[in-house]
Amino acid sequence: MKRRLLIFLSLCLLLTPTLADAEQKSNWPHWRGPNGNGLVDQGDPPVEWDETRNIRWKVKIPGTGYATPLVWGERIFVQTAIQTEKAVEGADAGGRSAPPYFFQYSVLALDRRNGEVLWERMVREAHPHEGMHPTASFASTSGATDGERLYAYFGSQGLYCFDLDGNLKWEKDLGKARIARSFGEGSSPTIYGNALLINWDHEGDSFIVALDKLTGEELWHNERDERTSWSTPLVVEHKGKHQVIVSASKRTRGYDLASGKLIWECAGLGANVVPMPLHANGVVYVTSGHRDPAMQAILLDKAKGDITGSDAVLWSIHQDTPYVSSPILYGGRLYFMKTRYSPLSCYDAETGEALYGPQRLEGMKDVYASLVGVKDRVYISGLGGTTLVIKNGPEYEVLASNKLDEPIGASPVMVDDELYLRGNEHLYCIAKDE
Repeated sequence: MKRRLLIFLSLCLLLTPTLADAEQKSNWPHWRGPNGNGLVDQGDPPVEWDETRNIRWKVKIPGTGYATPLVWGERIFVQTAIQTEKAVEGADAGGRSAPPYFFQYSVLALDRRNGEVLWERMVREAHPHEGMHPTASFASTSGATDGERLYAYFGSQGLYCFDLDGNLKWEKDLGKARIARSFGEGSSPTIYGNALLINWDHEGDSFIVALDKLTGEELWHNERDERTSWSTPLVVEHKGKHQVIVSASKRTRGYDLASGKLIWECAGLGANVVPMPLHANGVVYVTSGHRDPAMQAILLDKAKGDITGSDAVLWSIHQDTPYVSSPILYGGRLYFMKTRYSPLSCYDAETGEALYGPQRLEGMKDVYASLVGVKDRVYISGLGGTTLVIKNGPEYEVLASNKLDEPIGASPVMVDDELYLRGNEHLYCIAKDE
């Protein structure tokens, strides 16, 4: 009876924003930032930099990881996977099969002022049960924070709740995901109210789950008829009600945040669904890329039941859509990267008409990092180490091209006047020289 009461109270809190929700605007609590869309409302990070200019500090991070750093207050949290020398007998190291070594899955807290490590916690030493895509890592999933707790998330290697001083509060094993073609895991958790939302689409029994962020107990659990996808849940408030929207290869679906009940669904995306949905002005934008590209604009006012092929789908396109990198919607314009060879497209979000693109980006290699924006500037980072800064507008205009010495696969982070870039080996704090 007591447990039922606690779950009921947690469900009531699902729709109640916490004090930290207001504070998150000046932090970076989620891999897509304080607004969940890659945009920030304040701050003025540098437009130009290189290894000798506008670098406040540069710190080596052990291991590898494409997990986006999180920032709260004066702390930065970074997830990484560190290969050990401990071998696994009989493991096949070829292709995308499981590697022949154990890895240490760790989370670090750094001092935002100077990059010094405040604490480090190894949450698990394990042998990955599957391999990964050559451009991925075993720490590609990102965590989340609400300003009081840190949720370090490593997919099949577990979910770990810490306080911000590094004390473990609870942990949860969600199982072992079987990812298509052993490409590796990539979906990240989303926090809203008292709920921690995780999408678990794979080649086994797929599901979406809402956990009580204080205890890790399930608030609701909904099975999904889906194969592998890598998309992260988006919470949208529409006409006083909250929906959890998840895109996937069979159907994009909207669930009631409080109960997990399915509200609507829509087919139309391809087999490779990685980018997180976007929302603005009552319209949700979902996308897939690679061999069967697609993007849809879905009107939530008409989203009820199966809306496939209905007028709830305002427009759709089937070319040059993003494979991995999540787009941004900035001033009524959708910016997105195709990933391969890095062509950029800019579309009118209302009409679905192209404003420009696909535009080749000189000096850019493949872009897996998601786009971010501030002060009418769009930042695009690639595996060649270059970050391009372009002007937000109907025509393509480059403001700066900035080169660092290592690939950038994690998404950029912007807080106040600082830009954080995670390379393959180092974390950079980019700020104007004093």
